[in-house]
Amino acid sequence: MNKKMTITSIQKAKGNNSLVMITAYDALFAKLLAPSADMILVGDSLNMSFAGKSDTLSATLEQMIYHTKAVCNGAKNSFIICDMPFGTYANKDDALKNSIKVFQETSADSIKIEGGEDKAEIINYLTSNGIAVCGHIGLLPQAVRGDGGYKIKGKNQEEELQLIKDAQAVEDAGVFCVVIEGVKPEVARIVANSINIPVIGIGAGVDVDGQVLVFSDMLGLFEEFTPKFVKKYLDGATLIKDAVQNYADEVKNKTFPTQEHTY
Repeated sequence: MNKKMTITSIQKAKGNNSLVMITAYDALFAKLLAPSADMILVGDSLNMSFAGKSDTLSATLEQMIYHTKAVCNGAKNSFIICDMPFGTYANKDDALKNSIKVFQETSADSIKIEGGEDKAEIINYLTSNGIAVCGHIGLLPQAVRGDGGYKIKGKNQEEELQLIKDAQAVEDAGVFCVVIEGVKPEVARIVANSINIPVIGIGAGVDVDGQVLVFSDMLGLFEEFTPKFVKKYLDGATLIKDAVQNYADEVKNKTFPTQEHTY
């Protein structure tokens, strides 16, 4: 059994070893993924890959708490982060109330909040009240409607400077690490070098302090579309469909169950 990561060990990884973060939404997959992951993110991406929605915005706090509980049950020795869904941290009082609810009802080690300079005051309020926070800057899935789509960040000097300000602002506010999503790799490298906490990339190149992927993407289970930054390590959907078809064929042909599978 791997030793569980802590905020201290995560921060010490900066410049020493690349951190592995992966999403999970249930106990079954959490248990399978835990031995290889430094951190497990219960991402609001579950609203798309598991609930069939077009974006993450309708995910609820109750939904995230339910799935976080399941992940905590399956990966008891993992550092687990709960994504705070859209609308649950619009102001510092709501953010604290909802974060406390997550901490009281689950065993999550941290919550994650999207936003940079604009969310620094809220993050500071949370960290000052004992809430561990993972930041998230760059492309923000919860802001996709306001941004007019999923747009890559860091394409000009103004965006580069803002990303640096965002990273430094959330670091000053007390986050222990920060996810950077959908950012030009050369800019992500500059951002990672501008702060003293780990920067975990997704669609942001290799020159950061770690990577995160949605497990159903990397295992080839989600078929609707595949983001450019995703590498499929398994053709999971085909394997599952073939296995289920084999089962169905054997049922129809009455070759299952055999004596081996009969009491």
